[in-house]
Amino acid sequence: MSALPEYDTLLLSRQGRLLTITLNRPELMNAVNLRLHEELAEVFVFAAADSDSDVVLLTGAGKAFSAGGDINHISTNANNPDLFDEEVRLAKRIVFAMLDLDKPLVCKMNGHAVGLGATVALYCDVIFASERAKIGDPHVNVGLVAGDGGAAIWPQRIGLCRAKELLLTGDLLTASEAKDMGLINHCVAADELDDAVAAFCDRLLAGAQGAIRATKVLLNLELKRIVTATIDAGLAYEARSVRSDDHREAVAAMIEKRKPVFGEKK
Repeated sequence: MSALPEYDTLLLSRQGRLLTITLNRPELMNAVNLRLHEELAEVFVFAAADSDSDVVLLTGAGKAFSAGGDINHISTNANNPDLFDEEVRLAKRIVFAMLDLDKPLVCKMNGHAVGLGATVALYCDVIFASERAKIGDPHVNVGLVAGDGGAAIWPQRIGLCRAKELLLTGDLLTASEAKDMGLINHCVAADELDDAVAAFCDRLLAGAQGAIRATKVLLNLELKRIVTATIDAGLAYEARSVRSDDHREAVAAMIEKRKPVFGEKK
């Protein structure tokens, strides 16, 4: 069995032919900084090439799956928006690396999945969430466009009308609400989550791997077409919004622990 690569913000482990990828910044609720962006862009490429695994499980260390953007990182980008241009390239690589992974990708959403954390969860194939978890994409609440892939994946999971309402308000859903509308697959009691996910992964591992992989590839063809058509525009709009007065106001409000007062009209 080949050795697993080591990362700064991710933990990799194998159990049989199950490869587990764990977001590993638990002290910050697995909030996404530049390094985690970089490593997420790499790890799914490794998973696709890993000859010692057939199923991939994605989860988070500690209490959260991923609480979205790291506030220090967001603040740095707001004050130096040109730095965001590198993240544009990384965001596109993350989404397509997930879509190009032909092995089943299961999400164990052990806690809240917010912003990019929600996007990463939703690009998994099957999502099991703790009943204590919430999920949402509040880009607009920090003056940003939801351009990192959310605008493509939310309508595919729950339809355009519901996706518009949730992305335009940035509201969070409980796991139960998300399951009822089809955004995620399963809402499970927190103390039953590990067993439920393990049983499902075992079922996939016992299946016909060639047929499972080819079926996933087929199912992803239309999704990849939609993402290809929208991702560049989405990231360009988000890059523009990083440079906006509303985004700078939202960052200042977060740091000062107050509500933002938005003023831009375009």
